[in-house]
Amino acid sequence: MADVVRVEKQIGEKKLILETGKIAKQADGAVIATYGESMVLVAAVSASPSRELDYFPLSVEYREKLSAAGKFPGGFMKREGRPSTKEILTSRLIDRPLRPLFPDGYFDEVQISATVISADPENDPDILAVIGASAALSISTIPFEGPIGAVRLGRIDGKFVINPTYENREKSDFNLVLTGKLDAINMIEVDAKQVFEDVAAEAIKIAQQSIKDICELIDELVAKCGKEKQVPELEWDQALADEISKKYSDKFKDAFGIKVKSDRSNALKDIVKEITEQYCPEPQIGQEPRCSKRLLGRIIDSIQKRIVRDRILDGKRPDGRSAVEIRPISCEVGLLPRAHGSALFTRGETQSLVSVTLGTSMDEQIVDGLIEEYGQKFMLHYNFPPYSVGEVKPMRGPGRREIGHGALAEKALEQVRPNIDDFAYTMKIVSDITESNGSSSMATVCGGTLALMDAGVPIVEPVAGISIGLVKEKDKYALLTDIIGDEDHFGDMDFKVAGTKNGITAIQLDIKADTLSYDIMVESLEMAKQARLKLLEIMTRTISKPREKLSVYAPKLTSIEIDPEFIGKLIGPGGKNIKALQEKTGTKIEIEEDGTVYISCVGGEGHMEAKQLIQAMTEPPTVGRIYPKSKVVSIKDFGAFVEIIPGVEGLCHISELADGFVKNVDSICKIGDEIPVKLLSMDDQGRFKLSRKAALAQMKAEGQAKA
Repeated sequence: MADVVRVEKQIGEKKLILETGKIAKQADGAVIATYGESMVLVAAVSASPSRELDYFPLSVEYREKLSAAGKFPGGFMKREGRPSTKEILTSRLIDRPLRPLFPDGYFDEVQISATVISADPENDPDILAVIGASAALSISTIPFEGPIGAVRLGRIDGKFVINPTYENREKSDFNLVLTGKLDAINMIEVDAKQVFEDVAAEAIKIAQQSIKDICELIDELVAKCGKEKQVPELEWDQALADEISKKYSDKFKDAFGIKVKSDRSNALKDIVKEITEQYCPEPQIGQEPRCSKRLLGRIIDSIQKRIVRDRILDGKRPDGRSAVEIRPISCEVGLLPRAHGSALFTRGETQSLVSVTLGTSMDEQIVDGLIEEYGQKFMLHYNFPPYSVGEVKPMRGPGRREIGHGALAEKALEQVRPNIDDFAYTMKIVSDITESNGSSSMATVCGGTLALMDAGVPIVEPVAGISIGLVKEKDKYALLTDIIGDEDHFGDMDFKVAGTKNGITAIQLDIKADTLSYDIMVESLEMAKQARLKLLEIMTRTISKPREKLSVYAPKLTSIEIDPEFIGKLIGPGGKNIKALQEKTGTKIEIEEDGTVYISCVGGEGHMEAKQLIQAMTEPPTVGRIYPKSKVVSIKDFGAFVEIIPGVEGLCHISELADGFVKNVDSICKIGDEIPVKLLSMDDQGRFKLSRKAALAQMKAEGQAKA
C-alpha cells in the first residue's frame, strides 16, 4: 500500500512504531501503535453537534478484546459486554491529558476509539492507547493543540526502568505514568511504596526525555501525512462581554467574598438569573435575546474566572484561608456499630463516611484480565450521591468519575495494606461522600485510613491525602493547599498527593492549562508533604494505631498448610469429609491448590477446632499423640473401635477404657460417641492400639500443671 506511513523510534528496551494509512481510512485520523507484540488501533472522528451544547463533547472509548490475547471471555456469554474497570480507567487516562488541548469554545463532537488488537504478556497496551490517540488527533483535521507523549516508569532495586513489563511492575516500588508535551508535563499518575518526594521528582525528569522522544516521533508522522487543521468558528462577542463585565463585576466580587459555599452559590445564582433575564430572556416575555444561552454562559464563566483568579493572585481565597491553610478537620471512628470498621472524616464542607468489611478468600473479586485471571483481595468503592452537593439527579450505577476517584484512593491505601501471610482477610472499603466542596477523593483516603485502623487491620502506616491547586498568569502564580470546588473549577491544576509520614503512596495530577513546569511541580510536592504531615497529626489524635482486636461481627480467620497430596482425603468422596467438618465446627473452609487451607467462622472458636481436626486428618498418626475427639464406630465385647482421623481406626481394648475393672464396653461409650484416646502403638500390619485411660490421665496431669 503506497499510502501507508510508518515511523519508529527506540523507547526503553523496545521500538515504538506508529503506522497509518492501512486500517480505518474513513476516520479523520487513525493510527496503529505497536510496542513489542502489543498493538492498539486508535481512531479519531469529529462531527458537528446535533444540538446546541455548552460543553465540549469529547468521548473516549478504550476496549480490550480478549481475542487480542488469544482468550475467550469467561462465563456463559462469549462476547465482550460492558467495559471493565481497567477499560474505564484507561479511557480516563486517555481523556484527561487530551481534553485541555482543544480550543476553548470548540463544541464539535469528538470521539476517540482505542481498541487493543494484539496483546503480549509483557507490555500493557494502556500507554500505547494514549500515544495512539495523540498521534491520531495530530494527523487529523481536528483542531488539537498537541502532540503529547506518554510513558510508564518503574524503579527496581533503585534503578529506573522505562515501560517495565507486567512482571517488573510487580517488583517495582515506584510506578509512574507521565504525559506531556516536548518541554512540560500535563498529567501524572503514581503509585508507590512510601517513596520520598525527591524520588518522584527525579523519576519525572527522567521520564520527560522519553516524552520528548515520543512527541518528536509523532511530529515526524505529522510531517509525512498530517492534514491541514480546521479553524473553528468560535462564538464570541467582546463588546457584550465588556458590557456585562462592567455592570456585574462588582456584584460577582462581593459574591465570591462570601465564605460559606451554599450562601456563595445562592448569591451567584441570583446574579446569573438577573443577567439571563436581561440579555437572554425566554421568548414569551416579548424581548429578543441579545445572544444565545451558550454564549452568555461562556461570558459569565469568563467573568467569574477572571475575578476568582485575580483575587487568588492577590492572596484572597474564596473561603478566606491563607495559601497553605487546611480547612477545619473533624475525625470520628466506630460510629457504625455493625460495620467491621467505620469512620467519618470531615474537612471543611467535604465529608466522607467510610466503612470497612472483612471477608475470606471466597469474597475476593475475580477479574478476568486481558492476560490472566486474578483475584483482588483489597478494593475500595467510592460513591458520590447527588445530595452531597445539594442536587437532584438520577442515582444509577457508578460513573467513570466515581470509578476513577475510587481507584486513586485504593492505590493510596493499598501500599500500606498488611502482607497476606500476616492478614489473609479480603478487605472492602466503601466511601460515601455525604458533603462535597473539593478534594473528596483525598477525604476518602483519610477516612479510609481511620476506618481500617478502627477495623483492626494492621496497616503499615496511616495515610493522608491533600490536593494542591494552581493559578498562573504569565510569570505570576499562586499554589493553594486543600483546594475547594471554585478553586478547582477556575484554577489551572488539581494535584492530589497521598502518603504516610515516610513518603508518597499515590499521586494524580491533572492540568487545565497547557502544561506545568518542572519547578512548580517540585514546589507543589513539598507543599503537599507539609500539609500531609499536619493531617496525619490531626488524624492520629482520634486513633493512633490499629485496634488490637477485630470487631465481634467480623469473621475469625486462620489458615494451615497441608501436603497437596492430602487435599483429596480432606475433601472426601463427593465432599463428604469437608462438609461434615464444616457442619461440626460451624466454619467455612476454603482449600487452595498449593495446600493452603483457610478456615473462618463468625463467633466462637470453631475455626481453631477445625484447624486441629484438619491437622490431625492430614498428618500421619503419631505414637504418643492424643486425639481428643475420636469417634466410636463399633463396639465389641473386647473393646471399641475408634476413628482417630477420617479413614483411620484403631482398637481401644476394654482394659484401656478406664481405670479399674470395666464389665461392659457400652457402660463407658456407645457408637457415635466422641472420646479422647492416646495412640499407644502401631504394629507392622498397620493396626493401632489406643487408650482412653492413658489419654484422660495425661490430660488431667497437663491441666494440673497449668493450674
